Amino acid sequence: MIKLLHALGVGELPAWLEHAEPVLHVILILVLTWAGLHVANRAIRTLRRILEGRSKSADDRKRVQTLGRVFRYIANVAILLVAGMLVLSVFGISVTPILATAGVAGVAIGFGAQSLIKDYFNGFFLLIEDQLRQGDVVAIADKEGLVEEITLRYVRLRDYDGNVHFVPNGAIGTVTNRSRDFAYAVIDAGIAYRESIDEAMGIMREVGAALRSDPAFGPRILEPVEIAGVEKLADSAVILRCRLKVQPLEQWNVRREFLRRLKNALDERRIEIPFPHVTVYAGQQKDGSAPPLRIARHTPTES
Repeated sequence: MIKLLHALGVGELPAWLEHAEPVLHVILILVLTWAGLHVANRAIRTLRRILEGRSKSADDRKRVQTLGRVFRYIANVAILLVAGMLVLSVFGISVTPILATAGVAGVAIGFGAQSLIKDYFNGFFLLIEDQLRQGDVVAIADKEGLVEEITLRYVRLRDYDGNVHFVPNGAIGTVTNRSRDFAYAVIDAGIAYRESIDEAMGIMREVGAALRSDPAFGPRILEPVEIAGVEKLADSAVILRCRLKVQPLEQWNVRREFLRRLKNALDERRIEIPFPHVTVYAGQQKDGSAPPLRIARHTPTES
């Protein structure tokens, strides 16, 4: 800086200013660092807004927001790292030995921090491959919930009970995303063996059509109800299955409302929704005869 002032034609400078040159350099570096952070963050925000404006769906906008946070973090770390090295060089501390030492130490630390390195690599590919985004409902590493935050180190989930889970990215093997593009509300309903299967499936179609025409639930349902048919012949019931294609994250709400309406419709048509029956066996004599089973009946006494 002193040389720059001389080049600009400034004459003799005070002695204290000559000795304060390193401090002035540090101040200049800090000012430039602050300006670099401001410019980088503003550029990333501007680029994010442009990409969000060109996004065709809410999922694409969520992905752009997630990537924007990660790139802003990387840019800030890179600028601060360069600024730190420049400050060290001002005070005559050579950066080369530090980098060499850091390289050797990094190899040694790498063996002991393989899981940490794995977390960062997995987090990077999770974001690049767009496997999950903030706001998705996912199942990862035996945990399930709403994605509240994604970093290169971990994914923060909040489950239905409100519990928060911090899942390291290195522990994520398979990602089950329940909120990508669309979902299916799968409904299983049981009827008694004596009831008509065709009539019950017709009622399921009627309930699905009525639900789709409802102003509150209609926009959430993308296609008419799909009747799969008989799913299982259970011990005391015939299990019928159907499904509805719905908007992401609406499968649970639609399923609950469909079951509520189906129960009312089956009751109106007097179609039995069975429950387990129990037969009581009192045993028999050696000659094969069975004594009558007497059930005591309690009658309240008058006071």
